[in-house]
Amino acid sequence: MQIARISLESGPRYAIVDHDTDEYIVLAGDPIFQGLDTTGQRLPRKGTRLLSPIIPRSKVIGVGKNYMDHIKEMGGDVPEIPVLFFKPNTSVIGPDDPIVAPSWAKEISYEAELAVVIGRPCKDVPVDRVDDVIYGYTAANDVTARDAQRAEPQWARAKGFDTSCPLGPVIDLDYDPAGKAIRSTVNGELRQDGNTNDMLTGVKELVSYISHAFSLLPGDVILTGTPAGVGIMSESDTVTVEVEGIGELTNQLRTS
Repeated sequence: MQIARISLESGPRYAIVDHDTDEYIVLAGDPIFQGLDTTGQRLPRKGTRLLSPIIPRSKVIGVGKNYMDHIKEMGGDVPEIPVLFFKPNTSVIGPDDPIVAPSWAKEISYEAELAVVIGRPCKDVPVDRVDDVIYGYTAANDVTARDAQRAEPQWARAKGFDTSCPLGPVIDLDYDPAGKAIRSTVNGELRQDGNTNDMLTGVKELVSYISHAFSLLPGDVILTGTPAGVGIMSESDTVTVEVEGIGELTNQLRTS
């Protein structure tokens, strides 16, 4: 089952994606907190605007240096433990929303990633219980101001500016993250072509590790790292992140 968040005249609503009829089935409330009761309203997918499938109430946690080929291309050392950073919820945008480069950044890079959505409050989760706290999975673009990242020891500004965290197009509730392709294209040209099996630290181990660092809350999002092939975008470039089985997330870069 896949959940979308859509824009209606009455405001944002959640919906089940009905692939058989190519429709959205509108839900009565937030599915993480209120379940999957429907209103009975159906809308065609074509022409209905998609929003980010989740706006984290608490936090987005990023994981750096989690693919060996990406570490090699960036010239860094292999970390002994996962490298963690935060993105604020103000960084989150949805499909087709513009990525707006801040005035202080000259090098804006894309990073295609699998993202985990947490479904319940949790702390110190053992690896064999991680599936119990995951609500679903989506695609993400960990947009980074690469010049700021090089210049500053902390990544808060480089990775946390407004519009730096596109998410979407949907949350898949039944997703198996093993062996899934992660790709990005820029203006239709393939740039990244990785696989989740190449993560240095797998999804379950990451969620467990992060939960031992701090409490996770419903709607929190974990970005699991990016494969090799990242690069700098230019004004009006269109980047598409594709996570196998979840779909495509497309955004265009604009300067502020």
